[in-house]
Amino acid sequence: MTLAQRALERLHAWPDLTAGPASCGTGRALRSVRDEIVHFHSDRDVDLHLTHRAIQRFQYDLGGSSAIRLVPGSRWVTVHLDCDTDVDLLLSLVSIALKAHQARSPADLPSDCNFHRVTVLPRSAAGDF
Repeated sequence: MTLAQRALERLHAWPDLTAGPASCGTGRALRSVRDEIVHFHSDRDVDLHLTHRAIQRFQYDLGGSSAIRLVPGSRWVTVHLDCDTDVDLLLSLVSIALKAHQARSPADLPSDCNFHRVTVLPRSAAGDF
């Protein structure tokens, strides 16, 4: 079982999330009553829908993680799953996303996910030039 499959299985058990196809057309999505929250695009790459306010609040923490990729102007963050700790990080961020979406303002409209806008290098290759 891949890390993404393991994360999807764990999150699918959460009562606030339902599964379906991703609106971007690639992979599976988990959504709350209001919004799509997570897109599973591959065995390792997952896009997580946060709100603008949540990204601002956690910007430095998110930017400090080697598993997270931020795209300027996007309300989605890409999580690259390389180990079990990354799965745990994703689950924590999904919890933050659910809470953020419950409190989001109507002006904070959903946006397109980061699929095809982020290239994630494996951690072992990221430092090699």
